[in-house]
Amino acid sequence: MRRKIVAGNWKMNKSLAQGLQLFDDIINSPDHQQTNVLTIIAPSFIHLSAVAEKVKTNPNIAVAAQNCHHLSSGAYTGEVSAEMIKSAGAEYVIIGHSERRLYNNETIDLLIQKVNIALKNKLTPIFCIGENSDERHSNKHLEAIKFQLKDTLFHLSAIDFGKLIIAYEPVWAIGTGVTATSHQAQGMHNFIRAEINKKYGKEISEQITILYGGSCNPQNAKELFSCLDVDGGLIGGSSLKATDFISICNSF
Repeated sequence: MRRKIVAGNWKMNKSLAQGLQLFDDIINSPDHQQTNVLTIIAPSFIHLSAVAEKVKTNPNIAVAAQNCHHLSSGAYTGEVSAEMIKSAGAEYVIIGHSERRLYNNETIDLLIQKVNIALKNKLTPIFCIGENSDERHSNKHLEAIKFQLKDTLFHLSAIDFGKLIIAYEPVWAIGTGVTATSHQAQGMHNFIRAEINKKYGKEISEQITILYGGSCNPQNAKELFSCLDVDGGLIGGSSLKATDFISICNSF
């Protein structure tokens, strides 16, 4: 049975003190008691070690980095390697987020290398895929998702692919206040699972967790999470307020 997951992506927000306070507010809240939901927090790099230390004894909370470099080491000022992330105590890493594809010009070849290096260092990639507004409105959204799966992930063995978490980002909905309807979300998640089934078979496709990552909030989370193929969410803005994030975690 696929585990339900809610992952909070803090992006470039919160000072060290603010981030640690937010984390404490989440994990110490009596309302955050879901044992059947894995909570993953993806803070900035400055928070990783301290947050990871706080969750060592809690099997229902884990830590993710928001990115990793595609090479193992070298003269790359300002970059952080997968090995460094693992050594800080993180277990997951977000790869291929739409903002990094857009603002950092991350290419398919680069993303393939990032997935490979993450797996090599025993980090679980939370791999993001999604269509933009033009692709959605020109009815090419399924083709775009199929291309992203095939060209960035389908080189993996069945064993390695089975270690992934997929996050579907309707890019046209992120930060716009627009949210895909539950029907749209379920349709795309079902399509993603069907494509995985074609490549790797039913057992792998049924075990893969697919998160919804487009303006999920306390008001719409329950409806979205009720969809058969939506296994949770990759949460942006609503992860920055403890009460909102906890409410989403409790939406199953």
